[in-house]
Amino acid sequence: MNNSQNAEFQAGQAKAQAQEKGSQLMDQASNAAQSAKESTQQAGQQMKEKAQDAADSVKNAVGANK
Repeated sequence: MNNSQNAEFQAGQAKAQAQEKGSQLMDQASNAAQSAKESTQQAGQQMKEKAQDAADSVKNAVGANK
């Protein structure tokens, strides 16, 4: 293998490694976004439940739940 072929081979190796690293970073970003979405959904559900509990407490306090 001459110097030119060796340089081309190394450039190909570097390109493949960069593509793989980019793919890994995209996967990590996707996983982080999915986790954030799930956390937001859970927080929203908890807020909804607390609001419903508060509304029920008010109804009970004023006798509107009878």
